[in-house]
Amino acid sequence: MTSILVRFLANAVALAAAVWLVGDITLGEDDASTGSKTATLLIVALIFGLVNLIVKPIVKLFSLPLLILTLGLFTLVINALMLMLTGWIAGDSFEVDGFGSAFVGGLIISIVSWAVNLVFDRD
Repeated sequence: MTSILVRFLANAVALAAAVWLVGDITLGEDDASTGSKTATLLIVALIFGLVNLIVKPIVKLFSLPLLILTLGLFTLVINALMLMLTGWIAGDSFEVDGFGSAFVGGLIISIVSWAVNLVFDRD
């Protein structure tokens, strides 16, 4: 249970870093349904976690020959596609404008979530 919470918080921190560092990745404006940007960020982190849990393994399985051919670098493209899918599912509350910003955002999310998991996951 602790590991799930750590991963969820790592996703939230990583998404916040991507929103802060990449200009074309935006978190939606405050509205009555969520109340604050923090709540919106947590909802988007939940969506991002579910996309990575359900969709990403299937995409990796089907792209296995390409992953082997590129020595795993195609994972960066998959991460960008998962971020774009999260933006599509989240609608107006999280927007990713273009593949380039999704690629950079996916790279930032990977690095930040790795660092947060390294610090807090002491199993």
